[in-house]
Amino acid sequence: MTTGAVPTGVLTGPAGPPNPTADAEQHRRCIAEAVTRMAACGELDLPLPGAGRTRARWEALTRWAQWDLSLARLAEGHTDAIAILAELDSPDSREPPAGGGDPLWGVWAAEPPGYTLEAHRVPGGWRLSGVKPFCSGARVCTHALVSAREGTLRRLFAVEVAQPGVAALPDSWPGPGMAGSDTLDVTFDAVWAAPLGEPGAYVERPGFHHGGIGVAACWHGGARAVARTLLAASRKWDLGPHALAHLGAVDARLATVDALLDRVAAAVDADPDDKDGVAHLRAMRVRAAVEDAADDVLRRVGRALGATPLGHDAVHARAVADLTVYLRQHHAERDLADLGRAASAARLDWEDV
Repeated sequence: MTTGAVPTGVLTGPAGPPNPTADAEQHRRCIAEAVTRMAACGELDLPLPGAGRTRARWEALTRWAQWDLSLARLAEGHTDAIAILAELDSPDSREPPAGGGDPLWGVWAAEPPGYTLEAHRVPGGWRLSGVKPFCSGARVCTHALVSAREGTLRRLFAVEVAQPGVAALPDSWPGPGMAGSDTLDVTFDAVWAAPLGEPGAYVERPGFHHGGIGVAACWHGGARAVARTLLAASRKWDLGPHALAHLGAVDARLATVDALLDRVAAAVDADPDDKDGVAHLRAMRVRAAVEDAADDVLRRVGRALGATPLGHDAVHARAVADLTVYLRQHHAERDLADLGRAASAARLDWEDV
């Protein structure tokens, strides 16, 4: 783990472009092999959020997402887990659970309705039982930070994935979008786990909000990947004024997000511990802006190029499907309502004359 310069090659991602002829299972295996190699080579050792190199961290995530969103999803999970371990820094988390080798971490903290994962203190430690959905890297991660319920309280635990009692449900993600990220439901049957921080610490720390912007940086990379198809078409054919207008709007959107991430990264580095109390509002703003920009890129590229690249360009079709799914980590109007509520209660820079 590093808090200094980004290691050589960290922005380049895996060697070679995505294989357009790979089927879903081949693609999943390719992504698993690539992210495992990147972890072993130290390419996932990014600067920690707020350590002075936050923009480099987010740009790495964006570049990986531009290469392949499923790869970025796994890389982001690992880098987020390392940041969480460093931030909470409890005695139980100074070393990962037994497993050896080069660990590849995931963060499995989704808690949608209908799923329950319970934590129980037993002689010798803690055990988890239940089902956890949306576990990216379910069959490739060696370790995971998993949220579970201790009664009514939410608490984070570190888990060795290879131990008895952990089982990924292979048919629990039938959709094509983000299929390469191996995001499955995972069952836990009295699985040993190490608590990380106190109940509630996972979502109450400043890094929770910094990490949310890291996810948005991945969305931005996915939008770049979709936009590249329109850019390439403009250099190959005479698209006409309407398609060029869409390209101009797409370029402006992407440049605006880059400028936003530049400014916000500097703000995070200036106040990593959120002494000003604005990290939550800032993260909601950035996620809303990036989601809206990426959604607009999807819409404009589709309108400019029609069905041709969706039906004849496998890499583009996968990029569109992946981004469509990944953007739904932003909860649309629900998140916008939360942002509006926070804005109403805050003193905003733009309200003064």
